Amino acid sequence: MIYRLSLVCFLFLFFGRNVAVAQHLQPHFNASEYAELLKMADRMVDTPWTKVKSNPPRDCEMVYRAAISGLENRWDLWKRKDGVGIIVIRGTVGTSTSWLENFYAGMIPAKGTIKLNDSTIIPYKVAEDPKAYVHAGWMLAVAAMGPDMIRKINEYYQQGIHEFIIFGHSQGGAISFLMRSYFAYADGLPKDVVFKTYASAAPKPGNLNYAYDYDYITRDGWGLRVVNARDWVPETPFSLQTTRDFTAVNPFSNIKASMKDQKWAIRWVLNYMYGRLDRPAKRASRRMQRILGKFAYTRVKKILPEYQRPDFVTSHNYTPAGTPVILYPVQGYDEKFPFDGKNIFRHHMLDPYRWELEQIYHVDTH
Repeated sequence: MIYRLSLVCFLFLFFGRNVAVAQHLQPHFNASEYAELLKMADRMVDTPWTKVKSNPPRDCEMVYRAAISGLENRWDLWKRKDGVGIIVIRGTVGTSTSWLENFYAGMIPAKGTIKLNDSTIIPYKVAEDPKAYVHAGWMLAVAAMGPDMIRKINEYYQQGIHEFIIFGHSQGGAISFLMRSYFAYADGLPKDVVFKTYASAAPKPGNLNYAYDYDYITRDGWGLRVVNARDWVPETPFSLQTTRDFTAVNPFSNIKASMKDQKWAIRWVLNYMYGRLDRPAKRASRRMQRILGKFAYTRVKKILPEYQRPDFVTSHNYTPAGTPVILYPVQGYDEKFPFDGKNIFRHHMLDPYRWELEQIYHVDTH
C-alpha cells in the first residue's frame, strides 16, 4: 500500500511539474502564428498602412497599451489563450518626429547608457562584442520602452506567463531586434522566460558584429526576419563597409608593413591603388555618421531637450539580422500589387505580406 502511494505521488509530482512548465511556443517560422501577429499590427490604427482590414486575432486579448514615449513610440501587450504573452511594437506613424527616429541612423556602441532626460538614465547592453554597433534612433526607442516592458513581463510572469513573442512591423520590427537583445542582457528578468521574435519588414538594426550576436542568442529558430522580396525598407539604412569594419585578423590590418617587402615601384603602385579605394569609403562613412548621427541628433534634441548625445562611432556598416523568412512574389503578385510610380510603400504594407503568406503557406490571414 505504501509502495503504491509513493508511486502515485511520484507520478503526480513528475507529470504535474511537466504540465506546469509545458511550453507552448516552438522555434522556427509558424505561418498561422505570424498571420495572427499581422492582425495585431493591424490594430495599431495610427500607423499609416494599417486600416484594420482583418478580423480580431484568434484566442487573444489586448491587456495593456503603453503610453507614447521616446520619438512617438508605443507598444501593446496581448495575452494568448494558451498563456503566451505577445509584445507588439508600433511602426512609424505619419509624423516628422516618428520619421526622424528612422533617419537618426548614426551608429553607437552596443553597450552604454542613454540619458532620456535629467531623471531617466538607462544603462543598456545589446551585444557582448565591443565592436558591435547599433542604430541610435531605434536604441533610443528601446531605452524609452524597455524598462516598462520588463515591468510588465515580471507582472505577468507572476501570473504564470513565462513565454513571450516580440513582434513589430517596419520600424517596430527593427526595434524588435534590439529589444530582444536588450532582454537577453538586462537585469531584472527571470532566467527561464522564453522569447520568440518576429521582425517583420524590418530595416537593418546594426553592424555585422551585432547581427552575429543576435543570431547567436536567438539560434535554432527563435529570432525570425520576415521579408517581402519586393520591399525596399529591409534594405535600409545605407551600408558602407570599410577596412575598419573587418574582424581583427584580416589582410588589411597590417597591409602597409606587408607592402614594405615589395620593390619601390610596386610598393608605390599598391599604396596608390589601395589608398584610392580605402580613403573614399572612409570619407563616405564619416559623412554618413555626420549627417545621420550628429546632425540628426540636433533635431532630436529639439524634441527631447534633456536627451544627451550618445558616443557615435566611425562606422556605418549596417547588415540584416535574424533567420530570414522570405515571402517571395509568386505568380500573380505583380498584377495584384502593381506599382503606379507614386506609392513607394506599395510592397511594404500589410496587405502584400498577408497575400504572400496566404499564397505560399495557405493560411487564412483575415
